[in-house]
Amino acid sequence: MIFSYNWLQSFFYPVKSSEAGAKQFNRVNKKLPKPEKLAEVLTMHAFEVEDVKKAGKDWLLDIDVLSNRGADCLSHIGIAREIAAITKLKVQNEKLKVKVKKEKLKAKDFISIEVQDKDACPRYTARVITNVKVDQSPKWIQERLKICGLRPINNIVDATNYMMLEMGQPLHAFDFDKIKGVNPKSKTKKIIIRKAKKGERITSLDDEKYDLDEDILVIADKEPLAIAGIKGGRKAEIDENTKTIVLESANFDRLAIRRASQKLKFRSDASWRFEQGIDPNLTETVINRAAVLIQEIAAGNIAKGLVDFYPKKVLPKKIKLDLNYVEKLLGVKVPQKEIIGILKLLGLKIGNWKLKILNVGIPTFRRDISIPEDLIEEIGRLYGYDKIEPVFPEAALIPPKRNENIFWGDKIKNILKEVGFTEVYNYSFISEKQVEIFKTTSPHTKNFSVGVVEIENPMSIEQKYLRPSLIPNLLSNVRDNFKYFDEIRIFELGKSFTKKQIEKTMLCGVVAKKTAEEKNEFYEVKGVVDLLLNKLGISDIRYVPLEIWDSGKCAGIKVNGKEIGFLGEISPKIAVFDIDFEKLIKQCSEEQIYQPISKYPAVVRDLAILVPRENKVVEILNQINIIGGKLVIDVDLFDMYEGEELPDGKKNLAFHIIYQAKDRTLTGQEVDKIQNKIIKTLEQEPEWEVRR
Repeated sequence: MIFSYNWLQSFFYPVKSSEAGAKQFNRVNKKLPKPEKLAEVLTMHAFEVEDVKKAGKDWLLDIDVLSNRGADCLSHIGIAREIAAITKLKVQNEKLKVKVKKEKLKAKDFISIEVQDKDACPRYTARVITNVKVDQSPKWIQERLKICGLRPINNIVDATNYMMLEMGQPLHAFDFDKIKGVNPKSKTKKIIIRKAKKGERITSLDDEKYDLDEDILVIADKEPLAIAGIKGGRKAEIDENTKTIVLESANFDRLAIRRASQKLKFRSDASWRFEQGIDPNLTETVINRAAVLIQEIAAGNIAKGLVDFYPKKVLPKKIKLDLNYVEKLLGVKVPQKEIIGILKLLGLKIGNWKLKILNVGIPTFRRDISIPEDLIEEIGRLYGYDKIEPVFPEAALIPPKRNENIFWGDKIKNILKEVGFTEVYNYSFISEKQVEIFKTTSPHTKNFSVGVVEIENPMSIEQKYLRPSLIPNLLSNVRDNFKYFDEIRIFELGKSFTKKQIEKTMLCGVVAKKTAEEKNEFYEVKGVVDLLLNKLGISDIRYVPLEIWDSGKCAGIKVNGKEIGFLGEISPKIAVFDIDFEKLIKQCSEEQIYQPISKYPAVVRDLAILVPRENKVVEILNQINIIGGKLVIDVDLFDMYEGEELPDGKKNLAFHIIYQAKDRTLTGQEVDKIQNKIIKTLEQEPEWEVRR
């Protein structure tokens, strides 16, 4: 906003508060810092001054007023108060007494007001001035308006604009004789503040036509005279024939003005100020000051008294300020005497105080101060931020407690991604069709259905139930992606929901292939689970027979004797693993025991065994590992055959058994001895036959 240097000076010339006249608006205080110095002072303590320019006999200062100070500093008086607080000068002539020439004239005999929307218009003040002479404004007023970017019109309109720039309160003047509304009781002219009616129109002072509606506040008689807080209308404008004026000084709700301004797509100097929020107690001060100025530059007689609507008065706030807190927040000890001095320079009132607690009264024009921290900010900026030495804060940096779920979840995801799996995210809902097709079952008892949770207000029929398992949605992913891929390896870490255990985090993965010639998806999934558990620091892993689906290839996963999930073959093409994540991470360990790779050669022996089809591979694996002991470092199933050449109900399993010692090279006799022991033990099962 542009400010006049000479105008700012006028507030520091020591004249009596009762003196009226043009002189008091144009005096110069030589003690005020020069423009360049003043710009530096304001920038360091209040607002940044973006530009300083010579303008004739005056100087203009382009000051960037912050949004929180728009209520009081979008005016010359507001900046003058800031200058006074910084330089310790005293502001003069802030309030003027109204000199009434004819006591018999009373404002209430001319005009009455009716406010229909008290929320949108909390205060409306009016004065009447008779016998005015409309003419050009004095040169000094015109020059100041031009410097601030406003075009002079006539002495009445210029006076209202001058007061807006000087005090921050927009004003408007109506030609009294053009107001048509009449109060039937008092027979006076009547002004109504109301919401516009749908379909009403108004022609503004610049001949623009606006369509109004119920969201726009207007000043009206029988028809709209002005758009409240935004723009005056042509109907009651001031012209060279005007003799009596009604001077308006009102307070409007900032949100109401903002909405109306946006709807009309027009913002004026007045609406800009109202949108910041203006002190309602300012209306009387400014209307009196404007009346004095008009009386001096346009003659006229000021009618006695105000017509004032102000049902709910705004009173000054009081804030308790702890001086110890000031030091703690600023990081520097400011003497108590200096703190009190700064607060007084800002126009704040200091009441009685005890020990280190001040009772501070806040003027209503300082709408930005509402809590102790606001006061401390004011103290800091006037004390001088340059006096506050930067000090590193003293604080103990305590590392946050690790979230185990996130830590192990990320680790698991990285492991699975390294072995070619892709993570997917699905909605936590399934359809009724999915429930029927999948028939979610418990890994403990065959065909034992887990109760699904039905949603009261589902978004669609495809999202009717909360998923009791992650598997149904993963199978849907497989179906959809078989269009593009021959092999799919996906996993998901997410929530499942059942009636008995409402919410549980599960880790579920799927390996699927379009063709299943080798039929090894089950063992591939088992290998993935083995790798995952080993990388999570888990060594005591066992697989136990489990009946879930008809394929017969299912196994429960036990870690340290506790069941954590299962893996199984849904069809010859698809195998899955389903692990309780919360149980899993309880068994995880970051401690890894690293052992050097044996420098001694390994010996591989093959073993084929004929077993009933219902026997699980894991049963044979467990036997071989137990009998072989430490010298059997790995057992791999490399072939499984079920054909016509075999006896009915039988299958052939072929294993690679790998022998290796850490401290020596194994002899053929040692390996044969262990191998024969394994064969002998396996053949103790009546229906098992080791093939030689």
